[in-house]
Amino acid sequence: MSPEPATGPAALDGHTHQVFKVAVVGYPNVGKSSLINRLSGGREAVVHERPGVTRDRKELECEWNGRTFKLIDTGGVDFEDEDPLAGSIREQAQAGLAEAQVAVLVVDARAGARGGDEEMADLLRRSPLPVIVAANKIDGPGDIPLAAEFHRLGLGEPVPVSATQGLGSGDLLDRIVELLPPEDEQEGGEEEIRLALIGRPNVGKSSLVNRFLGEDRVIVSERAGTTRDAIDMPLLVGDRRLTLIDTAGMRRQSKVADSVEYYTALRSQRAAERADVALVVCDAADGVTAQDLRIAELAMKAGCATALVLNKWDLQPGAAEEQEGGRERLDLDHERARVAEKLRLRPRVLTASAKSGRNVSRVLSEAIALGDRMSGRIPTPELNRFLAEATQARQPPVGTRRGAAGHRLRLLYMTQIGQRPPRFAIQVNSRGRVTRDYAYFLENRLRARYGMDGVPLIIDFVERGQRARARAA
Repeated sequence: MSPEPATGPAALDGHTHQVFKVAVVGYPNVGKSSLINRLSGGREAVVHERPGVTRDRKELECEWNGRTFKLIDTGGVDFEDEDPLAGSIREQAQAGLAEAQVAVLVVDARAGARGGDEEMADLLRRSPLPVIVAANKIDGPGDIPLAAEFHRLGLGEPVPVSATQGLGSGDLLDRIVELLPPEDEQEGGEEEIRLALIGRPNVGKSSLVNRFLGEDRVIVSERAGTTRDAIDMPLLVGDRRLTLIDTAGMRRQSKVADSVEYYTALRSQRAAERADVALVVCDAADGVTAQDLRIAELAMKAGCATALVLNKWDLQPGAAEEQEGGRERLDLDHERARVAEKLRLRPRVLTASAKSGRNVSRVLSEAIALGDRMSGRIPTPELNRFLAEATQARQPPVGTRRGAAGHRLRLLYMTQIGQRPPRFAIQVNSRGRVTRDYAYFLENRLRARYGMDGVPLIIDFVERGQRARARAA
């Protein structure tokens, strides 16, 4: 039976070192994301002069004075905005506060105290969390008196900071560390799998993430492009730890006219680069499009084990029929054959419905299996049996290059020399006799034998005595 997903991030408690969280909240465009980038020493949070760029809550790791914690970047909260998306942003900010141990209210010192600051302060005063007011945009010593106005919020002494200049960031970090609960270290469990969900805009990536987590963790909207950051979320499936990475939709480059969209697409690419497994989410109504294939190729080039997921399959004609018969089976066969033809790594094509939950557990199980194959090791005796069977099934080629003509390639020995991704070495009598066609034959046979469809494995052909000569040199 497939393991069922847990019902939220708290399911990880007891399986890893305890990591405390700090929620960074405030009115739109006060510089929350810029401040988080300054504090964390990175550029993971999307920063743009347009208000409302941050929408979901995103967690970034930060270390200061020997303490490690996560900063939760939340969307700007405007209580007067009646747009449904603004309401979802407020809910996500409040959910971030519910997970945190400390809250930082960011205000714009140059703009002065506004109604939105007062409303947010009122919410925080009723919260059990310790709160720090960060008066941002204090870009020089002459601006420090501007912070005094925010005493009126009733949340203690404001900390003057400048996200752009770095002024006061150390003082703010000192205050955060002082307010964090004492560390309660626990032994870490099995190595986690980092799972990125990537794909075109509005194919249901965020809905699928929420279904995995069992809660509305990221904002879902019919409006394409709602997700703009790559957002990391912990998940426990059975006894396996995963980190889910929900990403912004990736359009064709010619359609990326908006600078915000350019940077979010770049972050999606980086999310794939730091993931172990990528699920390329496709819309079943469209089938696997040319853009879906390009995104899958990008993930595999980044070193991810990859599978494609046809989401919204419940909306397809014939979706209620069993897979053994009817239109669904025929459509799926066509999509799988096309993917196998177009993509060298031959990733699997799965079906799911984030809305109904159909096959979601199966998709998670496949993602875990792909992660295990990335880090698994095949014993050397087993690999040499595989090599003997492969050469029996298809004779190695006779050399055609200069110095190798007339002599047949001999495969002498095979062993695994690396993981994540799997890497193998085959000792041969002459590298000049290895043809690309035969190398592909061995690669495809290895995939089929050990269930490595979609896994970016590497095969090195090492000439006999080559390693010994390299060591002697």
